[in-house]
Amino acid sequence: MLRPNPGRGLLFATLLLALTSATHAQGVLDEWNSVKAPPPPPLHNVILNPKTTALFMMDFNSKNCKPELRNRCAAIMPNVEKFLKRARSANLTIVHSYTPNMEESDIVLNVKPLPTERVVQVRGDKFDRNDLSETLKSKGINTIITVGTSANGAVLFTAIGASRRGFKVVVPVDAMPADTAYQEQFSIWEIANGPTIREVSTLTTLDRITF
Repeated sequence: MLRPNPGRGLLFATLLLALTSATHAQGVLDEWNSVKAPPPPPLHNVILNPKTTALFMMDFNSKNCKPELRNRCAAIMPNVEKFLKRARSANLTIVHSYTPNMEESDIVLNVKPLPTERVVQVRGDKFDRNDLSETLKSKGINTIITVGTSANGAVLFTAIGASRRGFKVVVPVDAMPADTAYQEQFSIWEIANGPTIREVSTLTTLDRITF
């Protein structure tokens, strides 16, 4: 006659729990291929006051922003150059940035900073570890235009950083190139829907911005 073995039952229950946990451990990874992108957020026309607006030109690196390396970046540069000229003509405050793996001289030639324009070297959030926020607020700046690369780096992090510091944020979706369209897509979605940032952000395009 076989007798029940409590130890064997406990072992079976433990194995079953482990298998069940393993099945659900990946979470959204199990659904990855079935996730459908939401519809794109609306874009808006924007009229800005030059005296209270700053344009951030972020991380345009001549060493990689070229068709054979980062085509999405190279493709938007003519329009970015035209917009920068418009912003300068309207006397906006211009801030340039470059990352720690760049030199200032690496900034794409046609959008290089003028001697009178502020330049910071910082990765991600361009307000990090400097006095930009205080300096801009002392000039009456309350709105930031984020133009730069990449969407999921400088643009997303700086937009969030600006919102946390009390600035409004204008994001031209055609001036935030990343390595892939997906990186730009999820960054745009987060700016449009993320807590806090969605309340102060406006999505637009370069040609919809007037001063």
